[in-house]
This record gives sequence, C-alpha cells and structure tokens, in this order.
Amino acid sequence: MADVSRETTDRLARHLDLLRRWQKRINLVGAATLADPWRRHMLDSAQLAPLIPAGARLADLGSGAGFPGLVLAILRGGPVHLIESDARKAAFLHEAVRATGAPAEVHNARAENLELRANVVTARACAPLDRLLGLALPLLAPGGICLFLKGARVEEELAVARRRWRMTVRRRRSRSGPEGVVLELGGLAHAG
Repeated sequence: MADVSRETTDRLARHLDLLRRWQKRINLVGAATLADPWRRHMLDSAQLAPLIPAGARLADLGSGAGFPGLVLAILRGGPVHLIESDARKAAFLHEAVRATGAPAEVHNARAENLELRANVVTARACAPLDRLLGLALPLLAPGGICLFLKGARVEEELAVARRRWRMTVRRRRSRSGPEGVVLELGGLAHAG
C-alpha cells in the first residue's frame, strides 16, 4: 500500500483506529487479526481496487468492519453501498464513513430487501459462495461482476455453488496471504 497518498493513508489509519476502539465493545473482526491489520484487512481489501472498472457502482455485502467496501471507497471513490444487517455493525460503519469522509452509503438492511443495482458486488467473510451468489444476483446490474475474497475452502465452495449456478470464474492469488483467493465471477445465472 506504499503507492497511495499520505491523505489516503491517513484516512485508512482513521478507519483502523476507530476499528480498534469499537472492537472492545462489539466483535467486528477476529481479535488476532489486529496484530497485523494492514496486511490482514487493508491490503486484503485493497487488492480488489484494480479489478473494479472506473466509475463502477459498488455494493459490498456484509460490510461489517468495512472490509472490503469502506477501504475501496477510500481508495477509489464512490459510489459504494455498504450493506450490513447487524445494527451495531451498521452504527460502526456510519461512524467510519463520517470519520474517513469515504463516499459510501450505509444500508442497515438485509441484501434481499434492497432495491439497488451495482456493476460490482463484493464480499469478504460474509457467507458460503452458494448463498452469497443468491444475495448478489438481485443486486447485480446486467454485465456486472462479483469480486469475493475467499480462503482455503474455495474449491469446495465452487463445487457446491456450481450445482445451482452458472458463472464464469477467474481465480486470482491473494496478495495478503497464501491460502487466500480472489474470485472474479461473471455471467451469473441460475443453472437449468
């Protein structure tokens, strides 16, 4: 993340500072991950930025602590829709958007209850892929893509998802950890 401006780095640092303070009251991330937050959270989220077309409208499912959606809003601008059904996590996101000045809108709602369309749908640690695709499809604009950060069980999740879904799949190695994978999915449709 050395190639970002000092202002952007400061905004990301404000996000992390707020996360550390709120983490004491509500569980936003695994406590052990705060030992290396720049790699585990910021870099993990930031690696999606080059994959997002300029001017794309973004929806982030299960935004929680703001990863990857809030980081992407800080790095590349908006519009970014942060979708979080947990009211406490949504309150954190509202405060994080305010503190960082990120061009993002927080939706304290379930994804299936929203009427919005995005060119790109992102998610990290939200749900198994099969379920995630069901949440993403109604939000996805025609020709849109999904960018999902997944872990060691990605192939198992893909096998289960392919029973109910058609999609093009591009796997990218994660820049933040050896077991991580970035899934770039297009052409999403129900199978059969």
